[in-house]
Amino acid sequence: MVEDRDRSLAQVAMAAERGADLVELRIDTFTDDPAEVGSLVGDCPLPCIVTCRAEWEGGHFDRGEQLRLALMAAACESQAAYIDVELVAFEKDNRWAELAERYAETTGLILSSHDFNGRPSDLYQRVERMANTGLCRIIKIVWTARSLRDNLQAMELLAEQHKPTIALCMGPFGQASRVLAGKFGGMLTFAGLDDESATAPGQVGVSKLKSSFRWDAVGRDTRVYGVIGWPVEHSMSPLMHNCGFDEIGFDGVYLPLPIPPEYEHFKASMGAWLDYEPLRFSGASVTLPHKENLIRFVDESGGDVEPLARSIGAANTLVVRSDGSLYAANTDYAAAIDALCQTMGIAREGLSGRRAAVIGAGGVSRAIAAGLSHYGAAVTIYNRTVERAENLARALSASSQTVVTAAPLDALMREPSDIIVNCTPLGMHPDVENTPLPTVPDWVGGQTVVFDTIYNPIQTRLLRDAIERGALTVSGLDMFVGQGAAQLEMWTSRSAPIATYRRVVREKLG
Repeated sequence: MVEDRDRSLAQVAMAAERGADLVELRIDTFTDDPAEVGSLVGDCPLPCIVTCRAEWEGGHFDRGEQLRLALMAAACESQAAYIDVELVAFEKDNRWAELAERYAETTGLILSSHDFNGRPSDLYQRVERMANTGLCRIIKIVWTARSLRDNLQAMELLAEQHKPTIALCMGPFGQASRVLAGKFGGMLTFAGLDDESATAPGQVGVSKLKSSFRWDAVGRDTRVYGVIGWPVEHSMSPLMHNCGFDEIGFDGVYLPLPIPPEYEHFKASMGAWLDYEPLRFSGASVTLPHKENLIRFVDESGGDVEPLARSIGAANTLVVRSDGSLYAANTDYAAAIDALCQTMGIAREGLSGRRAAVIGAGGVSRAIAAGLSHYGAAVTIYNRTVERAENLARALSASSQTVVTAAPLDALMREPSDIIVNCTPLGMHPDVENTPLPTVPDWVGGQTVVFDTIYNPIQTRLLRDAIERGALTVSGLDMFVGQGAAQLEMWTSRSAPIATYRRVVREKLG
């Protein structure tokens, strides 16, 4: 939004440095002087779209149509690349057609329609009206996505376009339409100078779009992956996996895919994305609360589930095989086991007979305890609510060769173990001084391994306290990187660039 001429021009120059090809100048509240608009456009270092959005279409301009026409005429006089005019305004007032015709040789007309409440019931009729308007150079249709499925309609509009088209969805559900616009032939997508300066819900910054989401590399054959969860907006998996695709030269892109918790939402969204063949949706990471939903969905689809993932009752990885069949696996337990074994200098089989204390009784505890038990460790689950620990222990014992036991958390202080694994969120950013063990047990020493599954911060208070006692420690970063690397290898059949994964996550965490 233009507020100050010089500041806006400086921001345009910065956007150009970050890779923008075209800039939109929103002049809703800028000025009432056409000469100032003309000067702004004339000095703009990038080709520009000039928009003066009326309040009734979600903008901020409320000072009369006569003035709005005058301001946009000044933009045309200075040879703006395009002006953006609402379809309703164009059809209601002939002066907009006269303006567009007068400057048609130098300034293109974008006819636009926005719906902030959801997908308009007359979506295709609006597009048809714009397509049949001779002066319309570019069709722009934007609405607020109600689910991931709305993105598919935007993609279909782009694939079937009769004129250059911009079809985008707003809101967190609509980010995929912005990132994948180029894959389906969209004329452009919109990005903010940075994430904080976005002008519409769901926009990302231009640097993030170009680098983190691989905008320039995405084409019609690009395979699409993502992280499914609720919420997912702060996940570091898109940054990690997109850097991985770059590193190994794989034609893929990875997105955040928010799906509400209920299985019905998961089934409907996944079914629609898998059915739309031009999307080439090829796999996903699956996080809370959908790890159990993934197994159910793959079962109902006739796919295969990794045996240990079925025993755990949760999967975090979806693979779409070349024949279209589905496979669900759990890379959490394997990454945790391997991180422990590497620190201890043993093979997985070397866990047999080791005493392992798992703190917590949630989904992460279930995966790690199942993995430890599978390789013969004597596992005890410690939890403040001992009933939850007992329920989990019974469930795991029923599907394991070894018996898993349970105990209240305070019992850990007097029951020595070779391995301690924290599977609770205690100590996670921003509550970094919290810990599941306010006092490290006296028996912890140089032969003990303390593993915290939290990776933000990389070194938690629990790990710092363990280091002071001389214990070996394992960070949650090792598990996070390991589970992601295993996912990439399943999707691409190539070795994952683990050093790159570790570097980008560390840089992001600061």
